[in-house]
Amino acid sequence: MRGHGGARLAVAWQAGGVSGPLDSHPDPSDSGDAWVYAPDGRQFWGTYGAAGLLAHDRTRGVLLQHRVEWSHFGGTWALPGGARHRGESAVDGAYREAAEEAGVPAEAVRPRFSAVTDLGFWSYTTVVGDVTTPFEPEITDPESLELRWVPIAEVDQLPLHPGFEQSWPALRAELERSETIVVDAANVVGARPDGWWKDRASAADRLLAVLERLAEEGLPAAALGLEHDHWWPRFRVVLEGAARAADTRDAQVPELTVVRAPGEGDEAIVHEVRELTARKPPHTVWTITSDRELRERVEAAGSRTLGSRWLWERIDALSG
Repeated sequence: MRGHGGARLAVAWQAGGVSGPLDSHPDPSDSGDAWVYAPDGRQFWGTYGAAGLLAHDRTRGVLLQHRVEWSHFGGTWALPGGARHRGESAVDGAYREAAEEAGVPAEAVRPRFSAVTDLGFWSYTTVVGDVTTPFEPEITDPESLELRWVPIAEVDQLPLHPGFEQSWPALRAELERSETIVVDAANVVGARPDGWWKDRASAADRLLAVLERLAEEGLPAAALGLEHDHWWPRFRVVLEGAARAADTRDAQVPELTVVRAPGEGDEAIVHEVRELTARKPPHTVWTITSDRELRERVEAAGSRTLGSRWLWERIDALSG
């Protein structure tokens, strides 16, 4: 799997161009560089579908590509992107194409969510990512006339590729959205009787290890009741008591932050929720706990809630 900002991403392959199972590993020799034709004669590039990266820099805007005249819908502006290789995930395809066409360093953009336009016989996946390390794009192949950071308010003023023009309003509406999951580690660990009480620090270590993977691989949008296809929320895990001796993993996975409660874990969780929900632009927060009193407190502070069972189901799915 391809690393993006230190993350290992394993996103389900989105159907496009062919039917039937594909190889489990991408095949660079089968680039998918060919046209797919719709019943009405329209043509779409990419035997196995296509993908593009919408890199969002909160200061400069979004990175757009001015397409050369000889390309499909030449002269318009769109995202760096293109055909996916056989067996390649949409996320890997989007990052590869962005690197090939615009010199986008994979480690500089953290994926936030993906959106799929699926026509049945062909699909296009837009991967929306936050720029975590500023970079300057560079034209690295002959498909671009220009690469430009375009302020969000000015995107509509450009002649856009029809596909991007159609999807832009929905994508724009989500650009300022941030998602964080606050985890009541004591409640989650205590929900599964695996001997955790014998060594609470080790039990917390095990939880942090699987949450690393969850932070890296993200969640289906449906699991959070969100639009689009896939989301990569950030995690804040609150440890209390003996569990505070667990190893920190912040440096390994920036998307996961460990909070060591100085006292009661519930107080630290409520504090985290209040701090997150007060951020501008608005921050959507979920708190994972099955403690009824704590659920009422964080909901009053603006958090949505999910039970420990919900999280264990997501964790079990990683190894399933």
